[in-house]
Amino acid sequence: MTSIQSTLGEEEGIAEELAAGQREISIAEFFEKNKHMLGFDSGARGLVTAVKEAVDNALDATEEAGVLPDIYVEITEVGDYYRLVIEDNGPGITKEQLPKVFGKLLYGSRFHTREQSRGQQGIGISAAVLYSQLTSGQPAKITSRPKGQSRAQYFELIIDTDTNEPEIKADEETSWDRPHGTRIELEMEANMRARSQLHDYIKHTAVVNPHARIELREPGLDEPLKFERGTDQLPAETSEIRPHPHGVELGTLIKMLEATDSYSISGFLQEEFTRVGKKTADSVLANFRDRHFGRELAWRPPDAHEDADVAAAVADAVSNKGAAATDAFASRVAETVGNHDRIAHAELVGIVETVAEEVAADTDKTFGATVRENAIAAAWTEITAYGDAEDAADDETRDLLTADLHAVIEDATSTRKDDGTVRAVAEALARRFANGGDERFRFTRANLEREIADAATFVVDQRDVSFGETARENVADALWSLMETVPDDPPNVDAVAGNRDAAAELLEAMRETDILAPPTDCLAPITADLVEAGLRKEFTADFYAAATRDAEVHGGDPFIVEAGIAYGGEIPADGSVEVMRFANRVPLVYQRGACATTDVIKSIGWRNYGLDQPGGSGLPSGPAVIMVHVASTNVPFTSESKDALANIPEIEDEIELAIREAARELKSFLNKRRSMQKRREKQDVLGRILPEMADKVAEVTGRERPDIDGALARIMNNVSVEREFDGDDEVAVTLRVENHSDTNEDLEITDIVSAKPTDPSDGTVVDMDGEWFLQWKPTVPAGEEATLTYTVADDADFDVSVDGVEAEKLTVNA
Repeated sequence: MTSIQSTLGEEEGIAEELAAGQREISIAEFFEKNKHMLGFDSGARGLVTAVKEAVDNALDATEEAGVLPDIYVEITEVGDYYRLVIEDNGPGITKEQLPKVFGKLLYGSRFHTREQSRGQQGIGISAAVLYSQLTSGQPAKITSRPKGQSRAQYFELIIDTDTNEPEIKADEETSWDRPHGTRIELEMEANMRARSQLHDYIKHTAVVNPHARIELREPGLDEPLKFERGTDQLPAETSEIRPHPHGVELGTLIKMLEATDSYSISGFLQEEFTRVGKKTADSVLANFRDRHFGRELAWRPPDAHEDADVAAAVADAVSNKGAAATDAFASRVAETVGNHDRIAHAELVGIVETVAEEVAADTDKTFGATVRENAIAAAWTEITAYGDAEDAADDETRDLLTADLHAVIEDATSTRKDDGTVRAVAEALARRFANGGDERFRFTRANLEREIADAATFVVDQRDVSFGETARENVADALWSLMETVPDDPPNVDAVAGNRDAAAELLEAMRETDILAPPTDCLAPITADLVEAGLRKEFTADFYAAATRDAEVHGGDPFIVEAGIAYGGEIPADGSVEVMRFANRVPLVYQRGACATTDVIKSIGWRNYGLDQPGGSGLPSGPAVIMVHVASTNVPFTSESKDALANIPEIEDEIELAIREAARELKSFLNKRRSMQKRREKQDVLGRILPEMADKVAEVTGRERPDIDGALARIMNNVSVEREFDGDDEVAVTLRVENHSDTNEDLEITDIVSAKPTDPSDGTVVDMDGEWFLQWKPTVPAGEEATLTYTVADDADFDVSVDGVEAEKLTVNA
């Protein structure tokens, strides 16, 4: 121990002196010294982050107002600084709220709601204001005009980092040409070294927000970057939901129990959680009772040949009710018990209560609480008769438990267990049950397993036999399935809230119960169609695929994962594929290597899907774009800068499933393309050698050259289209369509003719500027043909096209 440590505390008043130096730290003051946590760790990245936060806010505001977003972003150099301007056409912000929205960290409307939004914590745009004032010393300049107001409000403000409150430098009304919207101007120390990341953010935002129009102006651009709308369809409106029972944690559950107005657990479950109605709440309570009270073991009623008489025992327990009433009561109890395959103590209580009421109604004899208790005890003693021979005063001991347990254990264990071992375990377990102190044979699952383990260990030690973990678990499963949930009333909300163990049991019961997935109206996924539309809008490729998964839940919050793939075309083939990561429609530009999305993509074996993957792991290579979007009411980011998704197993599983769903379509496309390539190569070879073979045959045989028209189509199992003519002045034209494949083909055949056709067969004719388009849509069965006819002048020109079948499976001689 050092000399300072050894004397620390000896001087009077040291604790008071240390306490005097302690004070509360403002959140704004904290982030002032930790800008990197919010994504403002350099001038280059700070500029991108500021754009991102402002654009995200603009998209959220316009969508909430039901307005198609028009967003303008302008970056200009101002001496040693950069000026950033972002304008939107959203609903505007009221004068009272505007200073707090931009000038107070952790101020927002979405943190406590369970619905999808880009902003969640109320940090982003105010952090950009803070970064601006720290690096340039200039206030943020904000103009906002709420819809319906004739004038706009103009503010200049900074954040007081000591109090985390806005400090207003200017507050005045002004004119603005926008009918509604918000404009923010920030001056900051920055640079354009992250230009590519900025462009990626804007472009990727356009991909996942095809309903938005975005324009970017910046130094060095001759023309602004414009991303036009790909659809006029706004994202679906979201609704706030309650948490899901499968997602909450123990601390959260206790907090909810303490805050609820409900008295009963059933009411609490139905009021505070989504997807919980009366039936589901009852299922949760049944599982909770199993954990909190345990279950009761149900036993076989004694058979006629066994040394037990329930009716006689009940009759002996009843006094002063008259012979007729007593016999009726005892016989009905025995008969009802005998009608059960197995019976637990709580069931026996119910039987006695019911029979007592019935016999009382029939005989006018009252069977009160004491009589019923005596009857229950007498009947239960007969049903569970047990006497240990070692402790009995004579040799006549009754034991119904061992035989019952022996049958259960014998069925639950393998045939390799000899009967002596099984009987020994049954005897040891019966002894433990009978001497356990609870005549109802009530056990939790953990206590039941402990009793079985102790009995098995005793037998193994005494007899030097094997009765391992698997056998013990099988016996526990078998007995647990024979046990009945007890009817005891569960404790009320206050009791559970004040008992950590009871709250933990309730949490386990909630997680065990099958409950519908959370509703998705709190989420606004892009949808597979619009994911594909976004990819098509920004990437020229040969193939597109997209997949949207069903909703799942994590931490009480539902989420949906979507994936899209674009391949080929103008996508660069060199290096790794392009990975586009999104959360709640926001591109994640930085920390790609620290993101769960990237980890999942690297873990997939892409060679199985037709992409190169050097070393068999890591990012695949080739001309492809892989995008993943996670929509959630609470996205689990790795930090406040919201650059990467945390490694949450449930989310990672869904990301993998969504990617694989789209990748399977890519695999089919690539396999088909390779097959078509081989087919083209084969056709090219046949196209060269067939004429040579025909010429050679004619030369060798001295006969006419064989007619090889149609031979290629027959050899390749193609669909062939051949044109035939008949006549002079008026030519009858026949298009003969032969299907040599083994599948039916639905075709669309268009013949463009330079002269007006007449008498077309089952087709349509359209005149377009002196050219006539004849179109047929025949279905040609495998191995059959169709003929399409019309008449035209003999000097006409023809141009036929065939759709509905791959070019590699088509032979046209027309």
